[in-house]
Amino acid sequence: MNAYYLAILQGSALTVGVSLCALLVSIVLGLLGAAAKLSGRPVLVAAATVYTTIIRGVPDLVVMLLVFYGGTIGLNHLFELAGSKTVVDINPFVAGVLTIGFIYGAYMTETFRGAIIAIPKGQLEAAWAFGMGKVQAFFRITTPQMIRYALPGFTNNWLVLIKATALVSLIGLKEMTYIAKQASAATRSPFVFFLFTAALFLVYTTVSLYALRKLNARYSLGTKRGQM
Repeated sequence: MNAYYLAILQGSALTVGVSLCALLVSIVLGLLGAAAKLSGRPVLVAAATVYTTIIRGVPDLVVMLLVFYGGTIGLNHLFELAGSKTVVDINPFVAGVLTIGFIYGAYMTETFRGAIIAIPKGQLEAAWAFGMGKVQAFFRITTPQMIRYALPGFTNNWLVLIKATALVSLIGLKEMTYIAKQASAATRSPFVFFLFTAALFLVYTTVSLYALRKLNARYSLGTKRGQM
């Protein structure tokens, strides 16, 4: 039994790895999506709107299976049409990271867009009046305030993202949920192993919530904000 608990702990490191890598992907996509929606260019606005609408309307599990199985079939078909005998097998870790990042990039898009809209336009106009360029004004005026406004929504997205990593067990990635499932089948004691896995997820989300609340408090100095 102890060996299974140790294996689940080792698998939890992979869970953290998937979560952090997917978070990075979602932040990049979220910033690009927010920029597209606020660009005022019809094509970019439409593309970003379609992206967020579809992703937020389709279950995460369905998207993951489409990327993992559909992506593999699609790439192999393209190689076959090109006359190549190369067989592509998408790595479960890569598929999990890209899929979860792609999904939560849609949620981050709305979070960042709302945060940027909340910043008074007069502050940017004042920065330009003082001679700041658009890039300088973005990093010195927009970014710090965007972080402050985005942190509550970002926190919620991150907590849900961590829990969503359990889905990668369905595509064969041996993270802690996958190992807990194997241990349950081998010992016929599913309750204890899934309870242990749930406790580990609770630890990760609790530590994350504490850290992000501290960060939120730092960026909210001098302002009155509600609790996350």
